[in-house]
Amino acid sequence: MDDPMQDAGAPADLSHAGAVVDKAIEFMTGQNIGPLAIASALLGGAVGMLSHEMGDEAIVRVLENAIASVRSGEVRGH
Repeated sequence: MDDPMQDAGAPADLSHAGAVVDKAIEFMTGQNIGPLAIASALLGGAVGMLSHEMGDEAIVRVLENAIASVRSGEVRGH
């Protein structure tokens, strides 16, 4: 399958998508939705979105990269 993240427009799209997600998180927080519920819904939606664009093994690699970032402390800025 083609790698959609290699798209020439990905950086601008990524910035825009990030801003929209930030606003969605802000909205849900304002609705008194808990952080774990918000994060779980976003993660589930993201994995569902990836499933339309890439095969299972590619999704596993994305998730393994995320796990490696957590284990290395990168997600907390360490």
